[in-house]
Amino acid sequence: MQPDNKPLYMIIFDDLKQKIIAGEYLPDQQLPTEVELAEQSGVSRITSKRALIELEREGLIYRKRGSGSYVKKQEDPTSNETNINNSNPIISMIVPYMATNELGFIKGASDYLDSKGYYLSIHDSNWSKEKEKELLLRIPKNGPSGIILYPISTMSNVELIHAIYWNNYPIVTIDQYFDGSPITSVVSDNFEGGYLTAEKLIALGHERIAFISSISIEFRSSVRDRYQGYCKALRDHKIPIDPDLVVTDFYREINNLTSKAYYKSMLAKLLDSGATALQTEHDHVGVELLKNALEMGIQVPGELSIVGFDDHIISQHVEVPLTTVAQDYKEIARKAAELIVRQVERLDMEQHKIKVPVRWVERKSMAVQTGLLSEKS
Repeated sequence: MQPDNKPLYMIIFDDLKQKIIAGEYLPDQQLPTEVELAEQSGVSRITSKRALIELEREGLIYRKRGSGSYVKKQEDPTSNETNINNSNPIISMIVPYMATNELGFIKGASDYLDSKGYYLSIHDSNWSKEKEKELLLRIPKNGPSGIILYPISTMSNVELIHAIYWNNYPIVTIDQYFDGSPITSVVSDNFEGGYLTAEKLIALGHERIAFISSISIEFRSSVRDRYQGYCKALRDHKIPIDPDLVVTDFYREINNLTSKAYYKSMLAKLLDSGATALQTEHDHVGVELLKNALEMGIQVPGELSIVGFDDHIISQHVEVPLTTVAQDYKEIARKAAELIVRQVERLDMEQHKIKVPVRWVERKSMAVQTGLLSEKS
């Protein structure tokens, strides 16, 4: 009978933990394999594997790929030194929230790590600078071999992230990079995405193209690069960048009660400024602007073209499906996982700045500019 309805893996976990603490298993002594534990306990191999993963997370054992699990020598509890154990095959991923895109990151990383005998633990910073900091301080001391970090911003916890790097703890960032930093990063080619969007709109006759971002340009490298791509495309086509058509850093001003009024006011001002197309930071902003434009009686794409970024699922399920730029989340995470493993195993300690190509996804929200282009003074 299963005592107290305790999960089977926890019964195996508790039994092995007690034996390790009691000294029945000595430091560096090999434990029974997943198969042996499963046979001994009458459970599935998945269950015995879960027990070993939990022991590893507790810092009681380490695992050697292709060899097995071994009792880990316990550190002096009074020591404050960072624990970096290259034989501990857990990589931690910190993401700002859990949504569709993040599942792509998780899938890409876990598939690669699993093929190399590593495990992936997921941590949600919940868009909190303080929570991200707490995770960055705790994870290196608790046994995982490295961190794949999706930063909430390239302006937050910069000193701590660099301290981790200079302490020789393996770390790779995804989605964003830190300017002038030696930290390895894997990101989308956001500059190309920004350039491509503006160029496509220009080819359709649009000259008054607005750039819309809910955050400031300096807040994230991803948005900064998209904006720079937008600017370069306009310059390459001899179109001036009009500051009146660049709207940023308004996320603090909108909530469930105020968003409609804010977006409608924004749209009215942009149309008064002669805007015929909107290039948005991401699909969520694009969809909000599209919905409010339709409510105002503005024809999309007849009077106003709108383009998003990310190819989020919401971009497909709106009254006018949103044209967007797709990111390859799985490939970003797969490459980051490959690089973090090479760092952990001390095979490659060089800096890498990897850009993963983006993909244009054309739907129904952009069209040829048929009205008169803005008059030039």
